[in-house]
Amino acid sequence: MTAPDHPTPEALPAAPVVPHLQAKAAALLVLLALLVAGAVLYLLYARGSFEPTQRLVLLADDAEGVTVGMDLTFSGFPIGRVRDITLSPEGNARIAIDVPKKDAHWLRQGSIFTLVRGLVGNTNLRAYTGNLKDALLPDNAERKVLAGDATAEIPQMLAAVRELVQRASAIAAPDGALAGTLANLQAATARLNGPAGALGMVTGNDADAKKLIATLDRTDALLRQATTLAASLDRVAVQTERQVFGAGAPPGQAGLVGDARTTVLQLQSLLTDARATLTKVDGVLAEAQGIAANTRSATADLGTLRSEVEASLRRVQQLADELNRRWPFARDNEVKLP
Repeated sequence: MTAPDHPTPEALPAAPVVPHLQAKAAALLVLLALLVAGAVLYLLYARGSFEPTQRLVLLADDAEGVTVGMDLTFSGFPIGRVRDITLSPEGNARIAIDVPKKDAHWLRQGSIFTLVRGLVGNTNLRAYTGNLKDALLPDNAERKVLAGDATAEIPQMLAAVRELVQRASAIAAPDGALAGTLANLQAATARLNGPAGALGMVTGNDADAKKLIATLDRTDALLRQATTLAASLDRVAVQTERQVFGAGAPPGQAGLVGDARTTVLQLQSLLTDARATLTKVDGVLAEAQGIAANTRSATADLGTLRSEVEASLRRVQQLADELNRRWPFARDNEVKLP
């Protein structure tokens, strides 16, 4: 075999010459640097690096879990970013936060800041404002942060669970309260199924249950007697009403009140008749008075005789008074003239 023919360097064609190659390469590098710088500037602008901000310093006993660049949230929205974490001379952690001016109006004098460490998850910085009408929070304000650690309550929870398990074990023990309660319930169920039933369970023994049943029987008998007595009283009341008022009486019986009304009517009729009779007598007397006036002239001589008779009557009256004085028990003072 013969070796393949290889072209010699002298036989290769010459590469074309690019004009201004170094200048073009330098321009490309400058353009690439400008693009990188523009991207960096855009990222910084997007992250708010060029926005006017105000500084907020939060003081915490422990800054564990807090990192630079962490957000400060308000109602779930980031309104600030942690810029620096330092240790104060008093031994507290100073968390410096930059808050943009456009979001600073959410922070007021009465705002509360919390540092929450979750059981699972990251640490969160949150701000709460109850009254948005308070004064605005000034620049470089320092506020105490309230820390809450969910893992700090785990030992207390374990102790509480342990105590609960111990109490449950004591209750479920053979000589515990649950066993005694079940025994009492079983005894009550057996008594409930006994001859006395629920009364035996309530009273505690069969004798008291029988006494209670006897008392109920006597009470029932008394109620029946009271019902009979009430019926008798109703009948007596009906008869009394019939006799007194005549309610429901036969046509010939009007009752005592009806009889009294009839008697009063009859008496009223008699009085009317008596009034009429007296009216007639008055007329007769008037006529007699006229007759006496006519005969007065005829009896003028009888005046002297009448005076003598009146004197005699006065003497007799004096004699009667003397007799009454001497015999005080005498009661008949009438003097009859012949």
